[in-house]
Amino acid sequence: MTNKHPFEILFADGSVKTVLMDSISYVVPDNRGDIIISGSHGGTSSAGYAIDARVAAAFFNDAGGGKNNAGIRGMDELEKNGIIAVAVSHASAEIANAADTYACGIVSHVNGLAVKAGISPGMRAAEAVAILRSYVKPQES
Repeated sequence: MTNKHPFEILFADGSVKTVLMDSISYVVPDNRGDIIISGSHGGTSSAGYAIDARVAAAFFNDAGGGKNNAGIRGMDELEKNGIIAVAVSHASAEIANAADTYACGIVSHVNGLAVKAGISPGMRAAEAVAILRSYVKPQES
């Protein structure tokens, strides 16, 4: 991303924004109910940021899985908190690069809420985002 902010709004569908951020640590309370495309790993620390901000959906990099699946371990915790979680393959998108996650990412892992929304492994991240833009509804305050 080339702007001076740590995020870029890719789409605004009413009150639901699709936001690129190289690190999920950039989420803020204003991202509540948004679709976040991050370049972060999908571990438990990353999940915590998404849970605290109460996002609707979050994209991560699977970081190659890692020992004990640490690169995607947070995805189940996200599901327990009502958040759709998607990870793209580390071989398809650069870690810490949200724009590359969106443009080149291939979905490698999904949680149950992502499956319910119609997202599956092998899908392009951009296709998954298009599905979520229709699926995610604004959250009530």
